[in-house]
Amino acid sequence: MKSGLITFISGCGLLIPASLGLLIAGVPTIVAPFPAMTAIPALVSSRAVAVAVPSLLFFAWNPGLFRGESKLPKRSYGLLAVATILSVIWFVVGWTNGLHYQGAGYVYKVCIITAGWIAILSALFALNWKRESSFRLSLAQHWLLFAWLAWYAFPYLGELP
Repeated sequence: MKSGLITFISGCGLLIPASLGLLIAGVPTIVAPFPAMTAIPALVSSRAVAVAVPSLLFFAWNPGLFRGESKLPKRSYGLLAVATILSVIWFVVGWTNGLHYQGAGYVYKVCIITAGWIAILSALFALNWKRESSFRLSLAQHWLLFAWLAWYAFPYLGELP
């Protein structure tokens, strides 16, 4: 299969985690934590449109994947680092509101799951820091990074509008 088609199918596959994160329930839950990447666009448009945002950003982030490029861009490492730092800040700032509105069980579980995502992504990215990457590995790493951003990064902590 051609790299462009594989990349397109993979990007469209991000509709699944984005839908899980936003559309399953009407309130934030462990499975549907209303991640910022889809929850914020859902405030200004429909939820159906908002779940397409991660796919569109995936396509725009590394267009080289459509050409079969295997090199992992340095900006992807930067995105993971910045998202990790901002995730810590997100939880520190939203912790009290999350405990009050969603409850301790929700806040602790989404925090642990987020830490797990970060640990797995960091390990995968670290493995390829000095290595020659392949197209499939680069595609998988980018897909997992955007799946985390679409499904679990920056979960909703606070009062619902």
